[in-house]
Amino acid sequence: MPEHYYTANPTTAHDEHTWTFELLDHALTFTTDAGVFSKGTVDYGTRTMLNAFNRDIPAGKILDLGAGYGPVAISLAKVLPEREFVAAEINARAAELVQRNAQRNHVDQQITVVQSDRYENVDGKFAAILTNPPVRAGKQIVTDMIAGAINHLVLEGTLTVVLQKKQGAPSAKKLMAELFGNVQTIAKDKGYYILESTYVGTTNS
Repeated sequence: MPEHYYTANPTTAHDEHTWTFELLDHALTFTTDAGVFSKGTVDYGTRTMLNAFNRDIPAGKILDLGAGYGPVAISLAKVLPEREFVAAEINARAAELVQRNAQRNHVDQQITVVQSDRYENVDGKFAAILTNPPVRAGKQIVTDMIAGAINHLVLEGTLTVVLQKKQGAPSAKKLMAELFGNVQTIAKDKGYYILESTYVGTTNS
């Protein structure tokens, strides 16, 4: 069975490529490798999430959960130079690429990279959490990434999730509504749903 990217230490042979892509009106250069998610381009779901993301959030850091090689944290750091970011990624190869890509795009001072399975090594609370969850890793991991956000957001902080309808967006939306007491579909494009919930304190659901 081929190894999927949601693994701590990929054993796939290295196959690095460097390419440039425009995100949020900035031309960014990324190095990617075999064994990481969407190594040939910035995937459509991530682009849709970045374009839909509401930057009107409280003070504080932003968490890119399941950062891959770093397109979310790096592109947002470019447009939000006053913000600090944490890029959390289970895959050691991808985490190392985030570090290199942040440096290459001159935002490494804003981004702290942590190797983490879900929230395991993530400390503190955030003004926003963005995630393109690894659906191939199974429903439980996606559920944990959504559910764990509630313990890692400041008051009025937001969780933004991209999922395809066929890969569980409706059930994720239901879960977010139950956990947060609110959820919005802030964008829909080519089967991708961008879901957003705001942490308003504990709910009685």
